[in-house]
Amino acid sequence: MASRGFTHLAEATEAALIIAAQAKDQAAFGELVKRRQGWARALLRRMCQSHAEADDLAQEAFIKAWDRLRDLETPAAFPGWFRRIAVTTFLMAKRRQKAVFEEITDASPLVSEASTPEAAAGAKLDLERALARLSDAERLCVTLNHGEGLSHAEIVDITGLPLGTVKSHVLRGTDKLRRLLDPGS
Repeated sequence: MASRGFTHLAEATEAALIIAAQAKDQAAFGELVKRRQGWARALLRRMCQSHAEADDLAQEAFIKAWDRLRDLETPAAFPGWFRRIAVTTFLMAKRRQKAVFEEITDASPLVSEASTPEAAAGAKLDLERALARLSDAERLCVTLNHGEGLSHAEIVDITGLPLGTVKSHVLRGTDKLRRLLDPGS
């Protein structure tokens, strides 16, 4: 299907799709969503305890992105701009659930029978289970720092948390993950 001069949307660059979508070309935005949905869902799945919730939040984030796309100043900034929308969507959902940033008691290790580090699928499942044991704040900060490669300062910009709090959540969350994933240590 042709759209705004594209013979095939699948062949258009991301920048071209963003520019067309900013002009309210829904087909171009649809192609952009198609390209970015896997990444967005994976990001939110690492932060949420439920895949269904993460998928719903990803959809909500894309809807917000469509509504705010004209605010994006340069197509190259799209990944960071959209990440901020996705994280904000997650935080707002947690606030609505009155569960964000609750303190939890020190997590106990996962049962050893669930740990299968030699199998890639088992290791991924172990990581998901371990992440689910962190508080929402720790999971968010650890995911953004380790999973997305963001610096503490970038996490502060996205979440609005104080720098010391971000550092604390990353450190505590990482320590808990180590204990949960390697109960023998």
